[in-house]
Amino acid sequence: MAGKVEARKAALREKLVDLAEAQIAADGLASLRARELAKRAGCAVGAIYSHFEDMHALTLEVNGRTFTRLGAAVGAVVAQGRGDTPNDRLIAMSHAYLAFAGDHPKLWRALFDVEMRSDGPVPNWYAQAMAQLFAYITAPLAEIFPDFDDVQLDLMTRTLFSSVHGIVLLGLENRISGVPGAQLKTMIRLLLEQVGQKS
Repeated sequence: MAGKVEARKAALREKLVDLAEAQIAADGLASLRARELAKRAGCAVGAIYSHFEDMHALTLEVNGRTFTRLGAAVGAVVAQGRGDTPNDRLIAMSHAYLAFAGDHPKLWRALFDVEMRSDGPVPNWYAQAMAQLFAYITAPLAEIFPDFDDVQLDLMTRTLFSSVHGIVLLGLENRISGVPGAQLKTMIRLLLEQVGQKS
């Protein structure tokens, strides 16, 4: 009997994450509300909080899925060995990042819209997903900058990620400071081709 109860609890938990993910994908993170989610799941609002500490924790579960899928998209480029040079591999990974953001704009935005500070509590699995994404970037950078220590490589990794992320964000949101969507790949290429180049 206990096994059946646990199975029902696990199924409801999975259903809540599925429904939350679908809601965010359709209408963005701000549209996620406990009462509406409970109604769609066919459960009481309190049932949500028996599975998750709060809606923030539920959002992190959805974001964990998104990070895994994003990492898989970038990792597929790495596995295919695209690009003859480290710069080429950085460009190919960045284009995969752009494609993922364009295909899943609201889920991608939720990764960064959720409130989370680097000095605050971050689930281990969430940190590991981000670390894996950064590891893909660090590998070619270690070839470009063989004299960099781990601290310098980490800083360069975060610098490039932030730069590419900014280009993608401004471009996909059609901000006046961005560039037309059709030129985003070119803009990313122009940036990354300069990495490691001496003036």
